[in-house]
Amino acid sequence: MKCPFCGHSENKVIDSRISKDGKAVRRRRECLGCTKRFTTYEYVEDVLPMVVKKDGRREQFDRQKILNGLKKACEKRPISMEAIDKLVENVEQACQEMQVEEISSTIIGEKIMNELKSFDGVAYVRFASVYRQFRDVGEFMSELKDLLSKGKK
Repeated sequence: MKCPFCGHSENKVIDSRISKDGKAVRRRRECLGCTKRFTTYEYVEDVLPMVVKKDGRREQFDRQKILNGLKKACEKRPISMEAIDKLVENVEQACQEMQVEEISSTIIGEKIMNELKSFDGVAYVRFASVYRQFRDVGEFMSELKDLLSKGKK
């Protein structure tokens, strides 16, 4: 690692600590060339798969897209932002654990819906209505009947 002051490539670590959020290691370093000190942070690199869309396009996994969709589905529901963030983390972690280079957007959508189904029925139906693109009221009613029958068991 090069010193930000003189560009010298050798330094020593003086102190290491875990950051406040627990997701990084903070290191104080001293340059062996100019003896000035600087701070670096080390993060675990998340290796997320590419998402293959329904039309065949590929794009980077974007947790913000999932978060935005869930915010809309959970709008005016008694669901905290912490709970929504946790749901997004669960889906993101499940995608990472699959250890594949590419994942279908359909698989991601189904994971979200499985999480939502046990979480909040109204949010689930809202998300499903957009995600599954129901063609008519009959399909929508069929999904509601499924949800109701599983809720009674």
